Amino acid sequence: MNAPIMIRTCSIWRSLEVVGDTPTLLILEACWLGARKFDELRQRTGLLKALLSDRLKRLVEAGVLAKHRYTDSPPRYDYVLTEKARDSYWISLMMLRWESLWNHDPGKIEVVLTHKPCGHEFTPEPACGHCHGRIDATQVEWREGPGVGLMAPLYSRRRQQRDSVSHTSLMDQSAQLMGDRWASLIMRSIFTNINRFDDIRQDTAIATNILTERLTWLQEIGVIRQHAYPSNPPRHEYRVTRKGVDYYPILLMLMRWGDRYFVSPEGPPVVLDHKGCGHALDPQVVCSHCGATVVADDVSFEIREGQAAA
Repeated sequence: MNAPIMIRTCSIWRSLEVVGDTPTLLILEACWLGARKFDELRQRTGLLKALLSDRLKRLVEAGVLAKHRYTDSPPRYDYVLTEKARDSYWISLMMLRWESLWNHDPGKIEVVLTHKPCGHEFTPEPACGHCHGRIDATQVEWREGPGVGLMAPLYSRRRQQRDSVSHTSLMDQSAQLMGDRWASLIMRSIFTNINRFDDIRQDTAIATNILTERLTWLQEIGVIRQHAYPSNPPRHEYRVTRKGVDYYPILLMLMRWGDRYFVSPEGPPVVLDHKGCGHALDPQVVCSHCGATVVADDVSFEIREGQAAA
């Protein structure tokens, strides 16, 4: 009898089980933009009724949304973000930042953020909570944490939903990428210096055909590239591009959220260190203008609907 496949314990994996799904991310985006009622969510996301109903049910069961009745006859409900969801705010801000840096499709929604304490428009930036310096993947090292171990790669089966994203939505490409759990796990592997096909397959437990397809797609959207290494026959490893490096803060905040809500009693499986100051990294999101830590209640926003290409 074959031994069960085991993979590294991972807060990112556990978080993706909840939000690593494109329709789910579109719903959360709509909620952050103020949609509450079913019809509002359907209009903002463009999801079919059955799919929207299914994902709303899952989000309520996961404690990310709370369902409140506002009429009795017939019964109607609105959906509000819970504290657990509000703690995912930095994930959404990093997705928004990545889109603003790398996705400029005509017709795309634009959101202008204003930081109320300083009164200025701002870009959310990832920073070290100790020294307040800006961070990216090149300035972070990782080591095993107290919760390190192995786990069975259990996951809920979902259909691939890349094509369900409107290219005029706020976070379309980041929702496609983070909403494709396999793609996000591949990026996690590469960021931890697991670069070769067989090593990535072992690290993620992804079937060979799925891994091949996802690596091809990640190259097509420009977040990774192939790099030849000495071998006979010639072989390649995979490295992140500049666009891929800028995706790192999304995974960083996803891991932070997972460490809070899905970690084992022993502690996080991975501990990060900031090379710049030498301290354990406490990743935060700060205002690009004043440098203060950003919280949801201190941010106002203006939605500017995109214009269709001529």
